[in-house]
Amino acid sequence: MDTIAEFIAMPFDLTSEGLLVGGEPFKCASPSSAIERARGFWKILGHAGAVAFARTAYPETRTTILRRFGTVPDELPID
Repeated sequence: MDTIAEFIAMPFDLTSEGLLVGGEPFKCASPSSAIERARGFWKILGHAGAVAFARTAYPETRTTILRRFGTVPDELPID
């Protein structure tokens, strides 16, 4: 069976207390579209930061960070 992969862009925003919180993940068609969407979240839409990542679900679940933009937490809540 082939590996099942999804490509996701996720924005991050600062709360009034100064904490970073993740926004709504956005599924993308390819790694490059996830990177461009994450860059847009950060640069164009004004989020504090964004991350693009790939998640494989077979045979084991694994998450790979493709790119980080702006301010994102060291430990990402994406697993």
